[in-house]
Order: sequence, then structure tokens, then C-alpha cells
Amino acid sequence: MQKKGTGGISILAIESSCDETSASVCVDGRILSNLIASQKIHEQYGGVVPELASRAHMQNIVPVVDGAIQKAGHALQAIDAIAFTRSPGLIGSLLVGSQFAKSLALSLNIPLIAVHHMQAHVLSNLIDDPKPSFPFLCLTVSGGHTQIVLCKSPLQMEVIGETIDDAAGEAFDKSAKLLGLPYPGGPLIDLYAKDGDPRRFSFPEPQIPALNFSFSGVKTAILYFLQNAGKSYVFKETFSATEAERKAFIDDNLADICASIQARIVSILLNKLKKAAITTGVKNICLAGGVSANSGLRKAFKETGEKQQWNTFIPAFEYCTDNAAMIAITGYYKYLAKDFAELSVTANARAEW
Repeated sequence: MQKKGTGGISILAIESSCDETSASVCVDGRILSNLIASQKIHEQYGGVVPELASRAHMQNIVPVVDGAIQKAGHALQAIDAIAFTRSPGLIGSLLVGSQFAKSLALSLNIPLIAVHHMQAHVLSNLIDDPKPSFPFLCLTVSGGHTQIVLCKSPLQMEVIGETIDDAAGEAFDKSAKLLGLPYPGGPLIDLYAKDGDPRRFSFPEPQIPALNFSFSGVKTAILYFLQNAGKSYVFKETFSATEAERKAFIDDNLADICASIQARIVSILLNKLKKAAITTGVKNICLAGGVSANSGLRKAFKETGEKQQWNTFIPAFEYCTDNAAMIAITGYYKYLAKDFAELSVTANARAEW
């Protein structure tokens, strides 16, 4: 298959790993469009319902792709390759995006590029200037993943630290649910934390060896802390509070509780990142993933970078949460390496890098 574009290498990208349907067009690594259709229906259920997510993707994918192409001002027939999220994610959602991408690539007789969602989050740091030089470390934090990645080139990455249980994003969302906040609760913790005292309440920091993370113990401590109406984060029958006492405690201290929860999750992340920077000797440090949109994390990351004399990089907000622009930039580098997928490629909910 020959290159079709006339103004550089053009990639159409599709992202459908969870509950956002997104499409993007990039030319020579420059993003021309990045459209995202979010699904509000999940709010009433307190979390993403996989069946509803896949149905919404089927409704959204054609208008979103068409809109991305029109906004880019780029003819569909001039696209050189189609990139799509192959893994990880909700299998039904992934199937909608992958099957659409495969069908379109076949009809246009152009290459197909399979992209790993977490690799794309890391490479979102290469979308805008200033870009990090290689090698760099990337703290990738989302609802399903928490990793420290050593990047030696766009397609040469090594996970050197990851969560052994829950992800940081899950810790935020589960804590929000315990506080009675609506879904998605992570951004609300960030919002309330801005008016709170992060030193008001203290939660334990897990002592996990090497560069790995753990958030299950922190979630348990927060659970007991709220059940005991702030008297202890250790379970003891004598501290058990009534439902009315718990609610009153949360209502009276919501901002401080949110600020304290956020401070502990952020400190866990950054303490491991500092250790990784010392271990590897790398000074170019990046942040990525949906949780990198958290203002408390972004602020602490920059402050830590100044103290540690790092060169820090954070993607624009629109490239932090799930989006097709990060799939497009990854697809661009894979195109340069001629790393194409066969039409027999299948979506995989849990595939490794």
C-alpha cells in the first residue's frame, strides 16, 4: 500500500476503550482535530456500565469520526493509515472501535495501526511543545492504571513501577463514593480540596518495596476513618459511629477531608516518582493519564520538579483524559517504524505492552 496523503503523513485515530468515543486527525505529528463524545448515562449508576458504553459507542462513532475529518479539513481519501485502541479497556467498547477501524482501513486499502492505551497516554507528552527529550520518566495515572514508565524512544518503553492492587484514580473515585459524592467523584474531591486544609487529617502511607504502588490500604483507612466519624482510621468497635454522626462529620469537614485524601494519594505518587528519578538518574519527568488533570497533583508535581531540579512536562488538559489525539500521535510514530497490524488483529481487554 502506497502513501496517499499529499501534505505529510496523515493518521486518522479512534479511541473507544471506556466511555468516551473520540476521533482525531494528525499530519506529521501535528494534531488537526480531536473530538470527544462523552456518555452522561453512567452518572445515574455510579459507574460505567459496559453494555451501555458499547451501545453508545455504536451510536457515536460515525458522527465523531466524520466530525474529526471535517474539522481537520482533511479528505478521508487522503488518510494514510488508521490507528485505533486495541487494549486495554472494556471489551465491548474496544470491539466497536477496532471493528470500525478495520472496516474503514480495508475499504480505503490503507494500513491499520493497533495502539496500546497506556503507551498512548505516555506519548501524549509529545503532542505539544515543549516536548521532553529521551530518555524520560512518565508517571502515568488513571482510573485503571498507575505506572512509572522509562521511555528511551517513542516505541521503546519499560514499566519500572506499577500498582500491585488498585489504581490511584480508583482510590479517588472510591473515596468520593464513601463521602457520598456523585459519579465521577475524583474531580469533585479535587474541587472541594481547593478550600480545605491538607494537614487536617492524616492517612497512612504504604511501605511498598522498589518502585511499586499500593492504594488498597489507603482506601481501607479512609473507609474506617469515615465509619468512625474521624476518630480513627483503624477499625475498632468502640469507635463505631451512628449514620447520623458520620453524615454530620462529613458535612462539617468535607473540604478538609477531601484535601487530606488528595494530599496522601499525591504524596504516594510523587514519593515513588522521586525514588525512580534517583534510581535511573533521569531528569526529564512527565505526567500523563486521566488523573494528571487533577489540579492538586499538577501543582505538587511542578513544585517537586523545581525542588528536584527536574525538567517537567504535563500534557494539556484535553490530552490527559481518554482522547484520540494520543492514539494519533502514537500511530504516527508507529507509521514511521512501519509497525502495522494485520486485519486479523483482535481487541484485548487486558493485553500487556
